[in-house]
Amino acid sequence: MDLKKSFASRQGAILAGGGIGAMAAGLQFWGNPPNMGLCFVCFARDIAGAIGLHRAAPVQYLRPEIPAVVFGAMIAAVSFREWRPRGGAAPIVRFALGVFAAIGALVFLGCSWRALLRLAALDLNAVVGIGGLLAGIALACVFLRFGYSLGRSHPTPKVAGLIFPTAMALLLGLLLCKAPFVLSSEKGPGAMHAAVWVSVALGLGVGFLAQRTRFCTTGAVRDAILIGDFHRLGAVAALVLVVFAVNLCTGAVKPGWIAPISHSNHLWNFLGMVLAGLCFVLGGGCPGRQFFLSGEGDGDAAVFCCGMFAGVAVAHNWALAGVPDKIVDGTLTVGGPGAYGQIAVVAGVLFCIILGLTARDRKTPRTPSESRP
Repeated sequence: MDLKKSFASRQGAILAGGGIGAMAAGLQFWGNPPNMGLCFVCFARDIAGAIGLHRAAPVQYLRPEIPAVVFGAMIAAVSFREWRPRGGAAPIVRFALGVFAAIGALVFLGCSWRALLRLAALDLNAVVGIGGLLAGIALACVFLRFGYSLGRSHPTPKVAGLIFPTAMALLLGLLLCKAPFVLSSEKGPGAMHAAVWVSVALGLGVGFLAQRTRFCTTGAVRDAILIGDFHRLGAVAALVLVVFAVNLCTGAVKPGWIAPISHSNHLWNFLGMVLAGLCFVLGGGCPGRQFFLSGEGDGDAAVFCCGMFAGVAVAHNWALAGVPDKIVDGTLTVGGPGAYGQIAVVAGVLFCIILGLTARDRKTPRTPSESRP
């Protein structure tokens, strides 16, 4: 059987989605925070804290999963001759989209990946967040139909495609050698993590499978809306079902509005994910997909990832991120973003709308396929 065709098939995508779900659930079971086996924005936040980009002590840990998924995607791309350094398509715009995507996700307290993991644990706040994510994707699809484009990327020198993976290798090296200047949380989500070797092994697996199947949590919905292609949506559904099954076995299913590291401020759960959905689609893929593409040598995706690292730092330094619900003496205090976070979400949505209306290729309508090879 042709291995390349097998990965590209509908059945291959569904099996890969289930495999990715099993690995995400495994990371959660073996020590990562509840409903956060694999959350790319949250993990970027923890890494940013570990290297001193923000001062929020509970969320500082140099998560090895992100370097690992980049390496896994790179191994897959090289193995199947798909490693192609490229870039140059509106990098500053992609950086800004990465910043706003991170802010929107942290207002909700999780990116599109964590929203699915929260759904698989029956966190009802995730339903609200996913509703906002779908609304943001749908609005971005309107812009795509009318010719939205950031231009095409162009081949770049090979060294350009190695810069981001090299930076990820440096981060992993700092963790492994226990560099004294790297910060690590003593309590909170940053203090909860699987063993390094488990994180690296499963991260490599996720990166490899995701690169081969073009797995993307937002691209799957985009394709279904624009061209009625449910190929990748089946993979996303498989991820949720497998994580749900594992959660049932481990006792991690806890239905309700009160869930770990979440808040029940419904309006801002919804609007935060509207912003995230807009940014991910306008930027060419969900946060996981951006890291996978960076492993393929895509400099534009790497710039988006750098924007996310900057965005998570800004979100915590400027008090933009949402705050989890708290129960003190039996009294629930609803969390969510403060005034600055709310202003940032509105500003981000306006930025995306202006971008969607003005960054247009009127000569050649944009296709709904992946914005990059």
